[in-house]
Amino acid sequence: MTGQRKKLAILLWSATPERPQLCATPFVHAAAAAAFDCDVEIHFAGPAVRLLVSGVAEALRPWPGVDTSIYQMMRQATNLGVELRACAMAMGALVTRDEALIPEYGGTIAASAFVSRALDPEWATLVF
Repeated sequence: MTGQRKKLAILLWSATPERPQLCATPFVHAAAAAAFDCDVEIHFAGPAVRLLVSGVAEALRPWPGVDTSIYQMMRQATNLGVELRACAMAMGALVTRDEALIPEYGGTIAASAFVSRALDPEWATLVF
């Protein structure tokens, strides 16, 4: 990867608990990028923030017959150094204060942070 970008920001907004078949790919790509020694952030927006609530992603499988949960895929990515961040507005609207969050969650981030990454030539971006 010499001479190429070494930072990747992923926006997760259409991959939601209601659409688990869309949830595996972003975490697989994040883990792959991290394995290439890339700095990776996943920005959860809209209903995707529900994946950060304890138990939600653990109960999801991307396809029938798959034993690996979405949460296990998230953990694989975070074990490689991927950061999980969430839109503060979406968290405030869609996650209640009494709901526990997964330990891998790295805190809120403003929508402008992803836009900043998209405009920065050092960062590549993907949207799921």
